[in-house]
Amino acid sequence: MTTWQDFEHEAPDLAPAVRARFEAHRHHVLATLRRSGAPRVSGTEVQFVGADLTIGSMYGAVKAMDLRRNPLFALHSNPGDESMAGGDAKVSGRALEIVEEVDLSGYAADLPEPPPPGPFHAFRLEPTEVVLTTVEGDHLLIRSWRPGEEVKSVTRS
Repeated sequence: MTTWQDFEHEAPDLAPAVRARFEAHRHHVLATLRRSGAPRVSGTEVQFVGADLTIGSMYGAVKAMDLRRNPLFALHSNPGDESMAGGDAKVSGRALEIVEEVDLSGYAADLPEPPPPGPFHAFRLEPTEVVLTTVEGDHLLIRSWRPGEEVKSVTRS
């Protein structure tokens, strides 16, 4: 399993910029796969808890059921205004549900705000690709990372 912390160690110049995009706004877009294989997009909030990038969900929400059935996800940061200041960040990979009561309690205790009362779902996100696209002058700079690889940069005019 690859953690957010692993990404930070392997891509120390890229990770802070990506994290900043997810911390700049509260709401982001999560893509999951329906039972039919068709994509579903949902709003979500993310939290950095310990070594992990995580998401929570209301108990029984369709995005949680999608992730239980098929853990593949794509997460897109809220781009903010049209200036694209700070760039456009995307993370994709596998979502691993936190199911053990002791782990869920630890997760809830480490959250910046307490979770709502009652049952909930929580997932650790295992990144398999992280991309940050920024506008640099008159071109795009696309930086991407995959576990065990160097950060790659591509410029597009």
